[in-house]
Amino acid sequence: MVNLTRAMAIDHGPQGIRVNCICPGDTDTPMLREEARQLGQPEEAFLAASADRPLARIGTPADIARGVLYLVSDAAAWVTGTTLVVDGGGLA
Repeated sequence: MVNLTRAMAIDHGPQGIRVNCICPGDTDTPMLREEARQLGQPEEAFLAASADRPLARIGTPADIARGVLYLVSDAAAWVTGTTLVVDGGGLA
């Protein structure tokens, strides 16, 4: 997905189209809770383990949306072909 983002940014930049990628960390959604059930783990313990990152909490859909909002805003008018990791420092 990252390389596809870069390639599309190169291909569509001349048309003024910006292409970026959001890489979310564990986010409290029904899909994450379903993953806990499928793995046979208690949901709350699974979510607590998902919060083991520098910001010490699990992400919310609003956290991810704020990253998207930045990328579609005028503040990111010169941003294309990049990956924005929104994971509470999980990759750190």
